[in-house]
Amino acid sequence: MQLIIGRKPVLESLNSDEQILQVYIQFGQEGGIIDAIRVAAKKRGIKVNQISPDKFRQIVKDKNAQGVAAIKSFQKFHSLQEIIQFSKDKQHKIISSQDQISKTFPIILILDSIQDTQNVGAILRTAECSGVDGIIVTKHNSAPINQTVAKTSAGASELVKICQVNNLAQAIDELKKEGFWIVGSYLGNSKPYTEIDYKIPVALVVGNEEKGIRKLTADKCDFLVHIPMKGKIQSLNVSVAAGILLFEILRQRSI
Repeated sequence: MQLIIGRKPVLESLNSDEQILQVYIQFGQEGGIIDAIRVAAKKRGIKVNQISPDKFRQIVKDKNAQGVAAIKSFQKFHSLQEIIQFSKDKQHKIISSQDQISKTFPIILILDSIQDTQNVGAILRTAECSGVDGIIVTKHNSAPINQTVAKTSAGASELVKICQVNNLAQAIDELKKEGFWIVGSYLGNSKPYTEIDYKIPVALVVGNEEKGIRKLTADKCDFLVHIPMKGKIQSLNVSVAAGILLFEILRQRSI
């Protein structure tokens, strides 16, 4: 079982297909989001427990929980094929206002051994905002998708499709077979990130906070890119770098 904390993450969970077991609301909590949580829980037949501040602190043990928490049975992971198929289903869409076919290119985000839950949560939020079709995480040496991730992501962890893989190299090979081009964020021998044409099916790889993406992963990339630095520090926080790269892809595709 997993604890979800915070008003917005709990509401997003209730409005998704996550298996929520029960909701806790601390006495005295009121407002529009609290009312929406009660309504959403009632629609799904999920029990809402109103409890004292002392008991709430015993259960949650987080001062920033905003007086709301929920318990879900497990984190839902999708298969790699489910994410690939979802991205391809989105590839063509009808813009009714113009009555024409508009081609959109799939984008999948790969997190190679990112271990900080705050970073993962921030990346999930950015990924959802930028329209990423799915996220692949490594099963080992990666942060768990837990309540900290859910809260930091502002509910995005309930909205994006996440796939957990044992062997990232094999997953990348499968993506290549399906027509994806692999773009890795890499400080070594790489091009400035704006020099790549992203109007292709892309799987973007960002890596560990200290070491970056692994050499085996880098060797499998079709393109390696970096964000040029002007200061003395030569690298950005991985969540910031992911945001810059994702929105450059979005910018190019909107032209």
